Amino acid sequence: MKICVQGLWHLGCVTSAALASLKHEVIALDYKSHIIKKLNSGLSPIFEPGLESMMQQCLRSGHLEFTDSPERALESSEILWITYDTPVDDNDVADTGYVIEQVKRSLPFLPAGAIVLVSSQLPVGSVRCLEKIARDKNLDLHFAYSPENLRLGQALEVFLNPDRIVVGCRKNDRVKDILESLLSSITANLEWVSIESAEMTKHAINTFLALSVTFANEIASICESVGADASEVARGMKTEQRIGQKAYLLPGGAFSGGTLARDVNFLSEVAKKNTISSQLINAINSSNNNHKKWIWRKINSMYDDLEGKCIAIWGLTYKANTNTLRRSTTVDLVSYLLERKACVNVYDPLVETLPSCFGTKEVVKLKDPIESIRGADVLIVSTSYNECKQIDPEKLKKSNPNLKIIDINRLLIDWNTAGFEYHTIGKP
Repeated sequence: MKICVQGLWHLGCVTSAALASLKHEVIALDYKSHIIKKLNSGLSPIFEPGLESMMQQCLRSGHLEFTDSPERALESSEILWITYDTPVDDNDVADTGYVIEQVKRSLPFLPAGAIVLVSSQLPVGSVRCLEKIARDKNLDLHFAYSPENLRLGQALEVFLNPDRIVVGCRKNDRVKDILESLLSSITANLEWVSIESAEMTKHAINTFLALSVTFANEIASICESVGADASEVARGMKTEQRIGQKAYLLPGGAFSGGTLARDVNFLSEVAKKNTISSQLINAINSSNNNHKKWIWRKINSMYDDLEGKCIAIWGLTYKANTNTLRRSTTVDLVSYLLERKACVNVYDPLVETLPSCFGTKEVVKLKDPIESIRGADVLIVSTSYNECKQIDPEKLKKSNPNLKIIDINRLLIDWNTAGFEYHTIGKP
């Protein structure tokens, strides 16, 4: 099947490469020429395990091509798959207008009867808006929506082996047959719903996950105060059949990156426009923002003054197995430490260049985790890199016997038996 994938950052690069690996004929489109030039040379603009090698293989086989020409990409495509990573600002407010404008640029180049499949994170009602734009331009096009299921660090595996794919479309047998032909090459488990239900499903899933994270972290904060262990509480809760083993209940860092908060904001805005009270949903982001300061409060409880203190940090990206720094809470933490006149050692194997917001201040990037803790007062374990978990604690002890450890996501939970002063969320 001939498919055009439009919007080439994390979601689009994964989608185009994965579809091409399934032998579909994929032409990937983006109007940013510098991205296209890089992609056609076989270089991915983002890091994702296995992505760059898959792209290179698909380019060599001829199943994948990148272009900034809508004529070339769309003239004979049966499906235009919209995969923009919807931009968000510092308050997690999405710039949905940017995505809509990019789609509008492409619609006139599609052949009559083509299908526009939207997977970008957009508020419910966005596909209906695109349908109106097409009607106003007298374009014979059909629209559908399938929520993206991008999981950074596991994106290819999750795309190619999903538990199901939710698809929303209007009642049209031809459109459903074409979409089924495409998506069944990925999985036979397709959930067919209306377009609006598919849009709402994405909002509901991300908001439920965001609620679960904030609930677990609020429980963890209480556990710390009363002498309970939040991980034991989570284990007890998961034995309850109505909750289950896969529930998001383990304490850890606040959610970041913009993805979950974006859908929380979408639902809050929808409720507000329809004069619906949504106190629970509205409270999620404020609770999460408060939890982001857990690490700040912990450091301030340990030291009245951070001037001259050396803080080692393992992990700068917003999660493991990605080089994405967008909305990373650890980047904000480093900025806070610099304001308090601490010096910072950073170890992150996937970050090539430190953020410009650090300026020329006291931040040193080191290539070895052991080297990063020499002379440090505190080690903050932020991103859960497995290579850090595999370090021998005795080796760390020899390098820095007085090191204090703050472990946000409990990666080194067993190390407190090695004689370190150890702090983590939800454990007294």
